[in-house]
Amino acid sequence: MTDQIKSSPYRRHQDVEAGIHRSDDDDDPFYITSTKNAPINRLRRWRQAALVLNASRRFRYTLDLKKDEEKQQTLRKIRAHAQAILAAYRFQEAGQQLNGPTKLPSVPNGEFAIGQEQLSSMTRDHNLTVLQQYGGVKGLSDLLKTNLDKGISGDDADLLKRRNGFGSNTYPQKKGRSFWMFLWEAWQDLTLIILMVAAVASLALGIKTEGIKEGWYDGGSIAFAVILVIVVTAISDYRQSLQFQNLNDEKRNIHLEVIRGGRRVEVSIYDLVVGDVVPLNIGDQVPADGVVISGHSLSIDESSMTGESKIVHKDSKNPFLMSGCKVADGSGTMLVTGVGVNTEWGLLMASISEDTGEETPLQVRLNGVATFIGIVGLAVALIVLVVLLARYFTGHTKNPDGSVPFTPGKTKVGDAVDGAIKILTVAVTIVVVAVPEGLPLAVTLTLAYSMRKMMADKALVRRLSACETMGSATTICSDKTGTLTLNQMTVVEAYAGGKKIDPPDSNSQFSPMLSSLLIEGIAQNSNGSVYVPAGGGDVELSGSPTEKAILKWGIQLGMNFEAARSESSIIRVFPFNSEKKRGGVAVKLPNSEVHIHWKGAAEIVLASCVKYIDTNDQLVVMDEDKATYFKNSIDDMASRSLRCVAIAYRPYMEKVSDNEEELSEWVLPDNDLVLLAIVGIKDPCRPSVKDAVRMCQIAGVKVRMVTGDNIQTARAIAMECGILTSEADASESNIIEGKAFRELPDSEREEIAEKISVMGRSSPNDKLLLVQALRKRGHVVAVTGDGTNDAPALHEADIGLAMGIQGTEVAKESSDIIILDDNFASVVKVVRWGRSVYANIQKFIQFQLTVNVAALVINFVAAVSSGDVPLNAVQLLWVNLIMDTLGALALATEPPTDHLMYRPPVGRREPLITNIMWRNLLIQAIYQLSVLLVLNFNGKSLLNLEHDTSDHANKVKNTLIFNSFVICQIFNEFNARKPDEKNIFAGITKNRLFMGIVALTIVLQILIIEFLGKFASTVRLNWKHWIISVVIGFIGWPLAFLGKFIPVPATPLSSIFKRRSRQSNTQS
Repeated sequence: MTDQIKSSPYRRHQDVEAGIHRSDDDDDPFYITSTKNAPINRLRRWRQAALVLNASRRFRYTLDLKKDEEKQQTLRKIRAHAQAILAAYRFQEAGQQLNGPTKLPSVPNGEFAIGQEQLSSMTRDHNLTVLQQYGGVKGLSDLLKTNLDKGISGDDADLLKRRNGFGSNTYPQKKGRSFWMFLWEAWQDLTLIILMVAAVASLALGIKTEGIKEGWYDGGSIAFAVILVIVVTAISDYRQSLQFQNLNDEKRNIHLEVIRGGRRVEVSIYDLVVGDVVPLNIGDQVPADGVVISGHSLSIDESSMTGESKIVHKDSKNPFLMSGCKVADGSGTMLVTGVGVNTEWGLLMASISEDTGEETPLQVRLNGVATFIGIVGLAVALIVLVVLLARYFTGHTKNPDGSVPFTPGKTKVGDAVDGAIKILTVAVTIVVVAVPEGLPLAVTLTLAYSMRKMMADKALVRRLSACETMGSATTICSDKTGTLTLNQMTVVEAYAGGKKIDPPDSNSQFSPMLSSLLIEGIAQNSNGSVYVPAGGGDVELSGSPTEKAILKWGIQLGMNFEAARSESSIIRVFPFNSEKKRGGVAVKLPNSEVHIHWKGAAEIVLASCVKYIDTNDQLVVMDEDKATYFKNSIDDMASRSLRCVAIAYRPYMEKVSDNEEELSEWVLPDNDLVLLAIVGIKDPCRPSVKDAVRMCQIAGVKVRMVTGDNIQTARAIAMECGILTSEADASESNIIEGKAFRELPDSEREEIAEKISVMGRSSPNDKLLLVQALRKRGHVVAVTGDGTNDAPALHEADIGLAMGIQGTEVAKESSDIIILDDNFASVVKVVRWGRSVYANIQKFIQFQLTVNVAALVINFVAAVSSGDVPLNAVQLLWVNLIMDTLGALALATEPPTDHLMYRPPVGRREPLITNIMWRNLLIQAIYQLSVLLVLNFNGKSLLNLEHDTSDHANKVKNTLIFNSFVICQIFNEFNARKPDEKNIFAGITKNRLFMGIVALTIVLQILIIEFLGKFASTVRLNWKHWIISVVIGFIGWPLAFLGKFIPVPATPLSSIFKRRSRQSNTQS
């Protein structure tokens, strides 16, 4: 497998990443390593350098710099508005303190005792006085017919009433562009406008000189061909826009949990209604305007609305929540008071909902290729125009019958102008063919196709550029839980009372006090919930997989969740912290005793324990032997890939303040703990993950596991997944703890990063440091993440992959691609699609350049040598349609194959046109040119046409050249499918679109030759001529097959030329 990669001509022969500085690329406006955070002046520079015939079409799917600036201005205005409202409210509040509060009546709203205007006014102005007049959050919930614990009933009738009374959580979106808009944009092409003007002039002159019956053919056929090109282009572009529109709708559709009828249910953000009770956790987006019902250390990042990066603490004194903000810390529940356009966020989204686009690095590079080809094409067209006009007006051009079409002083002005217009149309049509407007747009076509198909493969692309960048990924830093594992956790081992409990759910082995404290800790120190259906049935658990596993274990031990929570009240919460690897809660019992419960990484919590409860309910000091026993138990469980969690508590004897502000500042003591239990939680590896990891290794992509679990668990899972393939791999150089990595000096950290396969006990900041170190080493890094703290690493990475199920909204917004099923195998599918995008573009380039070279050279040689061109304007427009629109559709939508994974990653600086492509392209172009030029100069004798009239013989010869040329392109389309494979028919039946386009091209070509001769200036061909055309095209297949045995140099041609030019410059 490795040898196959080493010998591949696709092998990267130098570091092609952005990590290596190369000054010769600094001046290239079309080279942008990443458009993810590219400066505006850099994006403006390549636009100015591009040769463009139709700017509105070419730049349609790039970032609209003007609209983006307008969007930022709108954001600034709305943020200023939000600030002004807050300032006005503070002023009003100060006035009320002097004058006393004014009673604000509630205005009934149909079924409800309060109206939308009152709700909006209170929430928008953050008017706490009005909320208190309504009876606080409890009084407000009564007005909205909501139970603060159980939420609304959630039946269809109730939801309908609420939508009718308070609106739905949607906002008006600007309609997408209609088909007619795309048709209008397709008309904007300068060359097509010139051709239409020429067609109209030719039509007028033709009708004037030859009469309407015969005179309209020349001008009419060009006009018809131009209209056909415009319509087909518009249809293709319109279909792409619909695909992007559907994907954008999918991106906006956030799913969240609400409490309805006493149970937590998942709904779309669009289904949220006023009166809903919504649980909020760290990393969530506030889905609507509302007020806090209850919260523990609840802090909100309001920067999306206010523009200030200050984190705002929310409690009963500051309970108002604004839609679109993020939960920065803590947890809580909210009561929804405003949805849709009745919120500031809804107004903001309604005003900026139109997408401003985004360019991708490949798109920018293709604009560079198109510009280069276009300049060559323009030069050829200009030479052809000058030569043909010079020959025409000097009398060197001859008609098929031998007569001279222009004689100074004798030829009519109308005839002379008509002749000049025909020459102009040929030259302009050469420009149409030569400037590949469709080349950069082929990227958006293949991306639109890929993104739609990737949805089926459980990947939602948020940034277009990520789709193609994934093809260049050299390393993937993956989470363990839920990505490499199934996220289906179960407690399978437990230690309590100083011994192993076997089986772990045997409640008879727990002493009464230990059982009571353990159930209290499990129930209160959890952000999950338990729902017991009224009529019986299975208990429903919600929360993170770890929380659900521990809650289920608690129920097996006899825990009644609701009863356990009601027996004590929570006074302070320390949410689970990925830095400290633990979370805690302080609860007050009816007898005013305070217990502090902690839960977290087993070895970290154990290190803080000084006692444990034995089987006789006695507090026993944790001596060295017992501590060693528990440590060995943790290591034993970890080595069997179990996640180890310790549960501990401590009584708090000091007085706890009743003051809310003082309580919010209280740091929970985490020393002198009493160990209650250590549990081992099994989370099996995903069945497909081992194959997926092996496929990555074959593809030259290193998989690194970054997890918060301890080093032993991480090592065991890595061995199980195939990240570590042997005991030798599991050496210290490949495995590191986050703390050790964090403490390394920068230079050493970069070196170590290269070797790391597994990082255990890592914090989100360690993940960020790893990403930065790998990028400095020249890697293209993909990172998976699900937590809020993963956001910096997701943003820093070349490709950020957020988890769709476990991922927070903050993580998703920082990501480029969302993995909808949280499965590592889906990440590998994204790599395949990324490589497929690049490979499909290369296929299209090879096909298009072959057509370009052949069409340009044959018309150029014929024009210079004989003053006549074998391919006229209508024929060239048909070739352009095959090449640009139909060719892109056929080749840019090839599905990915496993063959792509047997190549190393695509280098970012690797030339778009590889040596393999040059070989294939030149073989086909030279063959086609040789045959067509022979036919052009010796066709009459070879086809036995000497006995025909000169005019008819010439038409037959030119028709055969045109027919053979088109059929050569049809056969060459098959060759372009597999540039580096000998079997060009592999998987052809899977691409029905390709087969359909080839069939359509053949049918249309037969129609043009046999029935549309007047339009295309062709004559009918007999069956012998058809066989000749097909044989000429068919020979391209064996030639392509034999050509693949010709070795190509490993170093790209562009690098060889650059090196030689440098050497010659040095010598001179």
